Amino acid sequence: MNLIHAFILGIVEGLTEFLPVSSTAHLIIASKFLHISQSEFQAFFEIFIQSGAILAVLFLYFFYVLEHKELWGKIIASFIPTAIVGLVLEKIIKKVFFNSMPLIISSMFLIGLLFIIFELLVKNKKVKLDKSINKMSYLEALIIGLGQSLAVVPGVSRAGIVILTMMGQRFKRDQSAIYSFLLAVPTILAASGLEIIKTDFKVITVANNLLFLGVGFFISLVTAYLVVRWFIGFLQKNSLVVFGVYRLILAIFLLMFLL
Repeated sequence: MNLIHAFILGIVEGLTEFLPVSSTAHLIIASKFLHISQSEFQAFFEIFIQSGAILAVLFLYFFYVLEHKELWGKIIASFIPTAIVGLVLEKIIKKVFFNSMPLIISSMFLIGLLFIIFELLVKNKKVKLDKSINKMSYLEALIIGLGQSLAVVPGVSRAGIVILTMMGQRFKRDQSAIYSFLLAVPTILAASGLEIIKTDFKVITVANNLLFLGVGFFISLVTAYLVVRWFIGFLQKNSLVVFGVYRLILAIFLLMFLL
C-alpha cells in the first residue's frame, strides 16, 4: 500500500459505507484493481477507516440520539443478532466470503434486483411506507437486526439490507436510512474493536502505516459526512431504483471481468 492507495480507499469507504451498495464489496474490488495484496495490515486498515465514517454519523446525529432516547434499546436489540452471527461465522467470513468474487457478484445482483422489485410494489401501492422509527417496536428492531446479519456476506450491504428490511415493515425510506446510520455505530465499532484486539501492533507501526491509517480515516470521515447529508435529502424525494440499477450494472461488469 502507498499514500495514493490510502486516499482512494478512504474515498471508497466514505462514499459507500452508508449507501446501499456494500462498502465491503467496493473495498475488496478497489483493492483488487489497485493490486493491493491482502495482508494483516490491509485487513486492519479496511476496518479502521470505517471508524472515520462512523465519526461522521456521530457529528451529524449526536443531538438527535440524545433527543430520542427511546431508540437506544431498539438499536441494541437490532445489534445483537449481527454480533452473534459475526462471532459465530468470523473465520468463514474472512477466509471464504471475502475471497469469493462469485458470492460478491451474486449478492450485488440479488439485492439490486430486490430493490427494484420492492420499489415497483411501492409505486403500484401494494406496499405503503408510512411509519417513523420513533414508533418502532422491539420485535421490529429484532427483525431489522436479523436482516442486518445477512450483511456478513460481502455485496449484500449492511445499509442496503437494513433499509430494505425496514421498508418491508412499512418504514419510510429516509427514516430507514437514519436508523441504518445509527445502527452502524455499535456494529462497526464492535467489529473495529475485535480487529484491533487481534492485530499485532508491530504491523501497524511499520514504516508509513500510521500515516496511511490517518489519511484513510480522515478522507473517509469527510466523504461520509457529505454523503450522509446528501442521502437523506435524496430519499425524501426519490426511490432506491437507481441503486438497484447500479448494483445490477456493477454485478454484470464484474462478471464479465471475472470471465
